Amino acid sequence: MKALFIGGTGTISMGIVRRLSEDPQWEVYLLNRGNRKGDVPSSVKQITADIYNESDVAEKLSGMDFDVVSDFIAFDVKAVERDYRLFKDKTKQYIFISSASAYNKPAAGYIITEGTTLANPYWEYSRNKIACEEFLMKKYREEGFPVTIVRPSHTYDERHIPLGVHGKKGFYQVIKRMQQGKPVIIQGDGSSLWAVTFNSDFAIGFTGLMGNRHAIGEAFQITGDEILSWDQIYQTIADALGVELKAYHVSSDFLSDVGEKYDMDFEGSLLGDKTVSVVFDNSKLKRLVPQMTTTIPFHKGVRLAVDYVLSHPEEYEEDPEFDTFCDKIIAAIEKAKTEI
Repeated sequence: MKALFIGGTGTISMGIVRRLSEDPQWEVYLLNRGNRKGDVPSSVKQITADIYNESDVAEKLSGMDFDVVSDFIAFDVKAVERDYRLFKDKTKQYIFISSASAYNKPAAGYIITEGTTLANPYWEYSRNKIACEEFLMKKYREEGFPVTIVRPSHTYDERHIPLGVHGKKGFYQVIKRMQQGKPVIIQGDGSSLWAVTFNSDFAIGFTGLMGNRHAIGEAFQITGDEILSWDQIYQTIADALGVELKAYHVSSDFLSDVGEKYDMDFEGSLLGDKTVSVVFDNSKLKRLVPQMTTTIPFHKGVRLAVDYVLSHPEEYEEDPEFDTFCDKIIAAIEKAKTEI
């Protein structure tokens, strides 16, 4: 069987590529600009192209067809419209990477299934994913376009440490603050529930849907089974670093309001996602992929990530703007406590 992944070298997709590269039943192709060839397994075939150059991609894929095509960098309707034009006659299954952030915020209940309403007034990213799903499902209903929708939640790998609050340059400055003994901001009171999934576990669920005719025309959320509070997530990171956690809880509404001044979108990432408690019911996925389970719990996965980050500091950039932002927020709240 042949699979084509557009992108294919990101956090989610690399776990899938690595898993399939060891499966003799699959022949894997990546279509991207070739910037991370060194990270790709040698058995994977590279098609170097910019997916936004539709005519060039069409020419390079001429005469080829695939059992599965999946685009990991489609974020708006224009992208899936292009993919539909390119692949409607070239694949037996098109897997769209949506997002669990598309679910209704706030949801009527904390247990999330694939039938939970899709609506997110806080985050344009999520609304765009919903629009993509609607376009693709319309093509399925009207023309039989073989789409499968996948909704990941918070997936991480050995290069990334999952957090709730960070700056525009990512998680690294928060790790530095922990190491320096500074307080770190956690949204809300730290008690809301969250799911984090290591990318190799996500790959188990995803690859189980590939080529599975029962997945056509259906949506599936793929997350691990482990549920943690945000305080537990941050405490586990601090434990892996061997430092004391100095948690500082700040209202998500407050972070959203003040973050806007610094071009930090906490309205989307917090109010539209991480503030809300979620427990994912993955029974629909497990009926098709019974081997889906959590093989790397967070206390192990985060140690893999911490080991990598600390041994590769050259790959990460400090964020003094976010560091100052945190200090200002904490100082302002402490000052307010003395004035009330």
